[in-house]
Amino acid sequence: MRKRRTFTKEQKSDAVNLIRTSGEPVSQIARNLGIHVNTLHRWASQADIDEGKGPEGSYTTAEKAEIREMRRKIKRLEMERDFLKKAAAFFARENKN
Repeated sequence: MRKRRTFTKEQKSDAVNLIRTSGEPVSQIARNLGIHVNTLHRWASQADIDEGKGPEGSYTTAEKAEIREMRRKIKRLEMERDFLKKAAAFFARENKN
């Protein structure tokens, strides 16, 4: 299994700028950069959304990051809540005995 490649914001921005300014087909740019064409299309679409040019209701990169962080926090808080419920039930049983 191949290791998943990661790209910096600058690399993604440069690739999107190539699409917008070079006049070459996206498939050719993707081949030259060694990136799958769908990945390049997704980066370009997200760049449009981040610039306010995307479809109504689309989430910007910053909004997506905030949603991911909030989901992590919710999961952690739910685990803490469940633990406290179990601890409270345990101590309630101990006090009855």
